[in-house]
Amino acid sequence: MAWLEITVDTTANDITKVTNVLTAGGFSELLIEDQTEFESFLEENRDYWDYIDEELQQRLQGLSRVKLYLEDTDQAGLGRLEALAASLGLKTQVRPLPEVDYQESWKDSYPPQPIGEKLMVLPCWLADTDCGSREKVILDPGLTFGTGAHPSTQMVMEAMEELVRPGSHCLDLGSGSGILSIAALRLGAASATGVDVDPKAEDIARENAGYNGFAAPAFTALTGNVTTDSALMDALSRKDYDLVLVNIVADVIVALAPVLPRFLTHKSRLICSGILDTRLEDVVQALTAAGLSVTSVRQKEDWRCVTAQRRS
Repeated sequence: MAWLEITVDTTANDITKVTNVLTAGGFSELLIEDQTEFESFLEENRDYWDYIDEELQQRLQGLSRVKLYLEDTDQAGLGRLEALAASLGLKTQVRPLPEVDYQESWKDSYPPQPIGEKLMVLPCWLADTDCGSREKVILDPGLTFGTGAHPSTQMVMEAMEELVRPGSHCLDLGSGSGILSIAALRLGAASATGVDVDPKAEDIARENAGYNGFAAPAFTALTGNVTTDSALMDALSRKDYDLVLVNIVADVIVALAPVLPRFLTHKSRLICSGILDTRLEDVVQALTAAGLSVTSVRQKEDWRCVTAQRRS
C-alpha cells in the first residue's frame, strides 16, 4: 500500500486552531511538530533526563506544522483536506511515500546488539539467532526504556561482566525494561530484583524476563520509589546484595545517594550510569557525602558510568 504525507505549515499561536479544524473535518490521526509544545514537554518532565539531542532541537527551531497520512488512492480525502487548509489561509505540501510495510519495517531499527565480551541483546522476534558464545538478553524493545543501544546501558553491562559472580544477588533501581536484571541472571547471578516508579515497567520487565526463561524467585519486579516509600525501602534493605545498579539520570542518582548505603554491604559494588560528563562531579560528590568511595569511572561518548563501594 502506498501513502501520501501531507504537511500543513502554521504558527505556534495557530496550531491548536488548525488541529481542531482538521479533527472536526474527520482527520483524527495527526502528527504535531511544534517547538513550543516540545519545550513545554521538556520543562514538565525535566526530572527524567539531562540530555536532549541537539540535532532534534535544531530541526524543531521555529517549527509549527501538522502532518497526516492518507492512502494515495484517497483523492476525495486529499481534496477535503486541501479545502480545509485553504479555509484557514494555509497551503498543503504533498509527498508520496515509498511502499513499505510499516508494521514490520520498524523492526529494522533493532538489530542484534553485542555488548562487552559476553552479552548479546536481541529483540524478541530474533530470539533464535545464533549468538555463538555470547549470552542472549531477549527483549521486546518497543515497550519501555532499556534496549542496550544507549551508551549508559552498555557501560553498566560491561561493568557487570567484571563484577557479577555465580550466585550473586543484584538490585536494579530504575529497572525499566528489566535489561540489567536479565543480564545479571544471564551472567550467573542467583537473583535479581528490579524496582521502577512506573507501574507499567513492572509488567514489562516481568514479560521480558519470561522471554529469557526467568521468573520468581530468580527475578522479582516491584513498583515504588525507595526515597519516599519507607516500607519498600525496609523490605529491600533486609536482603544483602552483591551488586546494586542505578541507570537513570544524574539528578535521580543524587537524590538516591543518601539511601544507597542501606542496600550495600562492605563487599557490595554500586554501578551508577546515565550521567552526562558535565554532571559527573555532582554525582561523585553526592556518593562521597553518603559514605561511598568511587573506585572507577567509565566513559563512552558524553556519558559516564561510576562504580563505587562503601568506605570501610
